[in-house]
Formats: sequence, structure tokens, C-alpha cells
Amino acid sequence: MARDFTDLMNQLKDQKIDQFEVGPDEFQAFQKAYMAFDTRKRVIGQAHKDGKLIYRYDHDTGDQG
Repeated sequence: MARDFTDLMNQLKDQKIDQFEVGPDEFQAFQKAYMAFDTRKRVIGQAHKDGKLIYRYDHDTGDQG
């Protein structure tokens, strides 16, 4: 069963989780949810070995000085 990537991104946004991993076999499902996510530009991915991606949320609002 495919994971609910929209829910995972909302958990990142709400600071319920710090990160989640997406494997190469899940990327197409993730990409569909990512493109529909309203604050997707704040969801930051970092590539790792074997095509794995770790996603985190940028909570910095940019309101500093």
C-alpha cells in the first residue's frame, strides 16, 4: 500500500516529524503529492546513496532583520 505523502508533508509542516525518506520506487507517487502540496517550496529534499531522498521542512519564515 502506498504511503500518504500529503499527510507526511503536513506532519513536517506541523513539526510532528523532522523528516521522512522516499525510495526510488516511491518517487512517482511522492512527486504527484508534492506538486499538489500548497507549501511545496518549503519541502526540501536531500539525495543519498541508492536513490534515497530525505525530505525536511524549512520553517524559517525569513522575517529576521
